[in-house]
Amino acid sequence: MKIAFAGKGGTGKTTIAAWTGDYLARQGYDVWLIDADTAMSLGRASGLTEEEIPSPLTEYKEIIEERIGIGLLNLNPEVKDLPEKLSVEVPIIGETIAKISPGRKRLLVMGTVQSAGSGCACGANALLKALLAHLLYEDNVWIIIDLEAGVEHLGRGTIEKVDVLAIVSELSLRSFETAKKVSKLSYELGLQDQLLLLNRVQDEKIFETAAQELKNGLPEKFVIFPEYQGLFTNMLESASVMNLPEREVIDQIIKEMIAMIS
Repeated sequence: MKIAFAGKGGTGKTTIAAWTGDYLARQGYDVWLIDADTAMSLGRASGLTEEEIPSPLTEYKEIIEERIGIGLLNLNPEVKDLPEKLSVEVPIIGETIAKISPGRKRLLVMGTVQSAGSGCACGANALLKALLAHLLYEDNVWIIIDLEAGVEHLGRGTIEKVDVLAIVSELSLRSFETAKKVSKLSYELGLQDQLLLLNRVQDEKIFETAAQELKNGLPEKFVIFPEYQGLFTNMLESASVMNLPEREVIDQIIKEMIAMIS
């Protein structure tokens, strides 16, 4: 299963992507965490130190030249060895489940992908697309993609072959507007299976006042994540969003989310 997380910057998409990856690994699944956001913060959110974060693929100039070439570019390069070579293991932070062997979590940082409409035919862009396409064809694993904030990235091929798009939004007009744009463009690109993740909801009664927005341009399926005091307290001391006091509640919501898309 391949799920991409999108939405307005600051809505918590990277946080929820990190929670989802850890939950699935504790259920016994092998998980690829793909950081396709230029902020490149998925690794830190998942519990890695700055020194443990792998270099983005775009910085491997020799590999790009070897696989893609110079001048006349090879747009169908051999990349099956690259995920293992360029990724790092990510620790499973939450408690594992008795009688279930935990899976693996691995992080691959993609780096900046140039716009498809910019006229750029750079080797890094071609290699990024080939590598992501290779991963998206893998079976029996979960692939979690943290997309760049906003909508500009959607024409770059980062959601091709994705099974589900999870659009993260807060209960605000600007966040809803971005979510609607992401949803509309993704539908146009053929990604029909979409899920709305409403984050930091302080009171579900407030959510009810936004119900009309949900009927107009947003995915019908949705999940609500409350506001967690443990997360705000933790953010003052750590870049990691793992192992919060509310972990069991978060796990239950992730479980409901997975049930909606599996």
